[in-house]
Amino acid sequence: MSAEFDRRSGAQGRISQWLRGRRPKAPAETADGGREALLLAAAAAGLPLAQAAYPSGYRCSCDRIGCPTPARHPVSFAWQTQSTTDRAQIERWARSQPKANFITATGMVHDVLDVPLEAGRDALERMLAAGIEVGPVAESGDGRMLFFTLTRGTPEDEDEWWPCELDCHPETMDEHPGFRWHCRGSYVLVPPAQLPGDLTVDWVRGPEHPLPDPLTLLENLTDACARYAGEHDPDQLAAWPHRG
Repeated sequence: MSAEFDRRSGAQGRISQWLRGRRPKAPAETADGGREALLLAAAAAGLPLAQAAYPSGYRCSCDRIGCPTPARHPVSFAWQTQSTTDRAQIERWARSQPKANFITATGMVHDVLDVPLEAGRDALERMLAAGIEVGPVAESGDGRMLFFTLTRGTPEDEDEWWPCELDCHPETMDEHPGFRWHCRGSYVLVPPAQLPGDLTVDWVRGPEHPLPDPLTLLENLTDACARYAGEHDPDQLAAWPHRG
């Protein structure tokens, strides 16, 4: 028993050091070829991409006055149909708009479990120490962690869907505090991305990791969110808005 505990504690300690040692990449590290290569790697892993807005100073590149989600939304209302994994198209977009962010549309190939950063780091450490298969994971400089998973699929009963808008409504916060499940009709920024204030969205675990079933991560993530909620003001737990 003691040897097993020491082994797990040692593994968790190494994982904690690894997580704490990670820092957001400087813009130069993802500029030009690096940026394009990361986008193409995401597309090669099956994540459908579309162009998104980008920071213009502390504002958004879009022409919307007082944009509520600066640099976090698609540039086109047709983003769901435009989303693609086609290499040539992504290269054209990346080269014609070198500052543009990209979103990946969820609910087609993959979903994203979106949690507060502190809760996500805690859950990731525990899952890796327990040997749970974790797929791609990204950190957002505005305090969120994104776990990429297989999509929930297309249920036979349409009523089985729950839209992303419901995930952070007040009546559901006690059950899933600070937690959002991006599925059909939603999107997230795909790394590398720039946010206002020199914040970034970066991979912690890249898209080369296979997408896991979301249910294998769900218990650990909701438990971590519940612990996080107990230590923070519930009014500060609203999930990152996904629409511009």
